[in-house]
Amino acid sequence: MRHEYKLLIFDWDGTLADSIGRIVAAMKVAAHRAGRPERDEEAIKGIIGLGLPEAILSLYPDMSDAQVIAFRQHYADVYMAMDTEPSPLFAGVAESLEAFRAEGYRLAVATGKARRGLDRVLRAHGWEDFFDITRAADETASKPDPLMLNQILAHCDMQPGQALMVGDASFDLLMARNAGIDSVAVSYGAQSMERLLAFEPRLAIDSFPELRTWLNCQVN
Repeated sequence: MRHEYKLLIFDWDGTLADSIGRIVAAMKVAAHRAGRPERDEEAIKGIIGLGLPEAILSLYPDMSDAQVIAFRQHYADVYMAMDTEPSPLFAGVAESLEAFRAEGYRLAVATGKARRGLDRVLRAHGWEDFFDITRAADETASKPDPLMLNQILAHCDMQPGQALMVGDASFDLLMARNAGIDSVAVSYGAQSMERLLAFEPRLAIDSFPELRTWLNCQVN
């Protein structure tokens, strides 16, 4: 069944930007600084997409509020030191987003990043005013709560059926389901496609430009 979408919503880390390795490394160093055991790469990839406090508690559920705050600061310090240059965009992302804009789509970002971090990477790419709206985890509810998607829909004056959420994590797809929005799963990010397919995305892609090819088929 063809469906004409008007609003495209993107996760950032692992969907638009190739930042998963940097996140994993920063989380491991932060654990060392906090005197906590390192979690393995798969465990850390499994929490990417959550807001940072929720991600830390998922990895270390016995932490107190004060310990979460301290760990969060360790992570922020390490990540900022690594992030002297922004993580590169995946192949085809910049060109595809420019094409989507030219074709009349409304564009948004819904991310587990904090606002400060998101604004930093948007500035680095010259995208301060590129998206219609961006929502970060520390200014709304963490995924998979649908609040940030509901806020994006309200801002863009769109109904759930007019929007499409693109992400690399189960939290992205579950958030979309919770908001009544169709989703697209990408295979090149934090979580395996096998895990993502359990959430019944409309489309599964191995490279970002495949999204534009598929969308063109929806409207032609």
